[in-house]
Amino acid sequence: MFELRYRMARLPKSLFGSLNKDLKLIFASNLIGAFGDGLYAYIWPLYIRELGADPAEVGVVFSVFFFVAALTPLPGGFLADRYDRKKLMILGWLFWIPIPLVFSVAEHWTQMLPGAVLYGIMLSGPATSAYIATIAHKGKMTQTFTLISTGWWFGYIFSPAIGGYLSTTVGIRWVFRLSFALFIGATISLLFIGNQHASSHSKQMASDPQFKRKKILLWAALFAAIFFVMNLFRAFVPQFFKDVLFFDEFQIGILGSLCFLGSAILSMSLGRIGDKRGKASAVFISLILCFLSLISLVSFSNFFLLSIASFIMGASYPFWSLMGAVVGSIAPGASRGRWMSVAQTISLLAAFFAPYLGGLLYDSSPYNPFIIAIVITPMLSVLALTKPLKEER
Repeated sequence: MFELRYRMARLPKSLFGSLNKDLKLIFASNLIGAFGDGLYAYIWPLYIRELGADPAEVGVVFSVFFFVAALTPLPGGFLADRYDRKKLMILGWLFWIPIPLVFSVAEHWTQMLPGAVLYGIMLSGPATSAYIATIAHKGKMTQTFTLISTGWWFGYIFSPAIGGYLSTTVGIRWVFRLSFALFIGATISLLFIGNQHASSHSKQMASDPQFKRKKILLWAALFAAIFFVMNLFRAFVPQFFKDVLFFDEFQIGILGSLCFLGSAILSMSLGRIGDKRGKASAVFISLILCFLSLISLVSFSNFFLLSIASFIMGASYPFWSLMGAVVGSIAPGASRGRWMSVAQTISLLAAFFAPYLGGLLYDSSPYNPFIIAIVITPMLSVLALTKPLKEER
């Protein structure tokens, strides 16, 4: 832990200058937890297939995850505005710690479902977003959210390739056990952040004239559509690589690592764009990059070209942090957790239907989920720039 903090302190000041001690510790927690999650997350659909599931049943597992995830932000937002947000963030990791152990003992794909339920518990999501929004510099809201999210993507850079390699040498069950240890480390990191209650930050923002409920709901609807499209194809990317292009787990893991490398680098750039040119511009660019990566995915079979496409596909991951930046900049401090939970719930409800539908489409043709996403993504990018979502600058 101390070695990690020492290395972080040596990174360029321009990168972490906007983060105080608490935000750096959240970044560290994300980094450690993501490394553990990334060891298996990218190849998890392949493991579900190995346990007897077909593509539609893989979609069922992901839909269970999203269904639970859609139910938990609203109570999480209620709690985030009434209790210590630090404790809720720690509670969120306590739900996640047993997940790899559940996966490691599964003998059939249906035995993965209890782990998928725990995976979907996101009580801490609104608390984390509200915590960050409350202490972030107002002029660097988007950059702060995307920078914190890069902790996840940096953690994912090497772990998919390592997890893919370990799964072919020592077996994926040992990969799950290693993830379990790293999840404990991520939880410990949060023990050292400061406490935060909504009441201590609410007075100056309770009657904020910039607060517009309609705008939050419009943005929530757009992000819901985005999350639906992203999750229509995301679980089927590694399956496509294996079923259509015949790549092995190690190659797929490398492509996953490149995808998360793209997420880390692109997130930082999108954060700066969001603060300088508006959050809608950052959303627009992310969607266009997703569109280009999907075109490349269905057009090429060369590993080098797909490596480039996987890097660009990293732009499909910053939407959660962009949503936090958008809502966090509009909602008042006294009810920030609740409004974060509303946007997250709407998006996750939309995402709930996507994996199962994607599985049915994939069963009919592996190309179908990607083709539909290619058609819809440019439309969403145009919507992001429409007048109702325009920011007052």
